[in-house]
Amino acid sequence: MAHAKNHDYHILNPSIWPLLGSIAAFVMLFGAVLWMHGVTPFMFWIGFVAVLYTMFGWWSEVVVESRQGDHTPVVRIGLRYGFILFIMSEVMFFAAWFWSFFKHAIYPMSEYVGTEYVQPEIYHVDAFHLPLINTLVLLLSGCAVTWAHHALVHENDRKALVNGLAIAVVLGIVFTGLQAYEYSYLLYKGWEFGADKFYSNFFMATGFHGLHVIIGTIFLAVCWLRAVKGHFTPEKHVGFEAAAWYWHFVDVVWLFLFFAVYIWGVAQMPGTH
Repeated sequence: MAHAKNHDYHILNPSIWPLLGSIAAFVMLFGAVLWMHGVTPFMFWIGFVAVLYTMFGWWSEVVVESRQGDHTPVVRIGLRYGFILFIMSEVMFFAAWFWSFFKHAIYPMSEYVGTEYVQPEIYHVDAFHLPLINTLVLLLSGCAVTWAHHALVHENDRKALVNGLAIAVVLGIVFTGLQAYEYSYLLYKGWEFGADKFYSNFFMATGFHGLHVIIGTIFLAVCWLRAVKGHFTPEKHVGFEAAAWYWHFVDVVWLFLFFAVYIWGVAQMPGTH
């Protein structure tokens, strides 16, 4: 009993992960600058791999701490607050792309002083074909996550939890595949990243959202593996809760992109089709 925990807090042991993560992030950033200046991409990829290794190792330790009972109710509240702040930072990240998109669509300007900006003629995308299908796929994936969460918290139904997460992961993969197909088709039709402000804003906003879908799909896949192993309980499932919040954030951002970019934004551009 001398080592029994008599408080609600988890005192962390000394860890190498914060230092390693900082070094890896710096190497990746510095490598990205070198890559953009045409020097070499290798430093970026070294830092990127190191960041992934840090994420895997650090979060693996967090899972072990949870399984050992170190995540008390107070600790779980702290983890939730931290993840909410992370999502808020992601909201501001996408707000920058929306700001840029609306600004250049409503008040376009040429980079050359004294000249008029001429919008490029584009191949018009029908928002109610593939983009609408992708919207439905992502929303159905969000419904599957909600079903899995309800099954765990309110019914403690392990089978529904596993099935719901599996459906969400599969639909996330389908979304990524459809978006990759759409990109290849648009590039074939003459859309080119960097060729114009519209193209740049479109590919940056939708591309970063696609990256978040890939990350969220991996997040849910890890939760599926943990659910299969019986890690989550109705009282303790912060990891799954964070994944669900992240996935619903991805859903909401896509709805804004669908209405702002595909329906309103593309309609503002002169087209040949």
